[in-house]
Amino acid sequence: MKAQIVSFHCVLRNKIGNVISSTFNQDVITHIHGQGEFMKGLAEGLEGLKKGEKRQIFLTAPEAYGFYDPGLVITVSRNGLPQGHSLEVGHQILTQSDNNENQVFRVIQATLNSITLDGNHPLAGQDLIFDIEGIESREATSEEVAESSFKFKNQIFH
Repeated sequence: MKAQIVSFHCVLRNKIGNVISSTFNQDVITHIHGQGEFMKGLAEGLEGLKKGEKRQIFLTAPEAYGFYDPGLVITVSRNGLPQGHSLEVGHQILTQSDNNENQVFRVIQATLNSITLDGNHPLAGQDLIFDIEGIESREATSEEVAESSFKFKNQIFH
């Protein structure tokens, strides 16, 4: 199937039905075969979406943001932070590993002497349900596919 450009409404719920978010997504390119594994099930679920069509896409935790990994929770001394940075619970920071990979951490606890950071996505460990309604749909041009492939390879997902 050829890649499409789709616009859609999405209501995201967890497995027990609580609404997490409701969004309008405009001009999203559908799954490009062979390009990464991030949310592959969602991308595949959007393939062939038509205007006015409604779909429900269910992703297990490993298919969505993965299992919650306690090893991604770290506590660091405030002394090791650059001066002038006031980190509070809820703030996010971007770090870079020794092999130049970017990692986003959320501050989950802050004391006078230390900061506890969580590198898990806030939805890690949750099965997710995407209620989708197609608004617009068209075939992607070869230029859009090429541009999307480049962006996908260089994108940081939060």
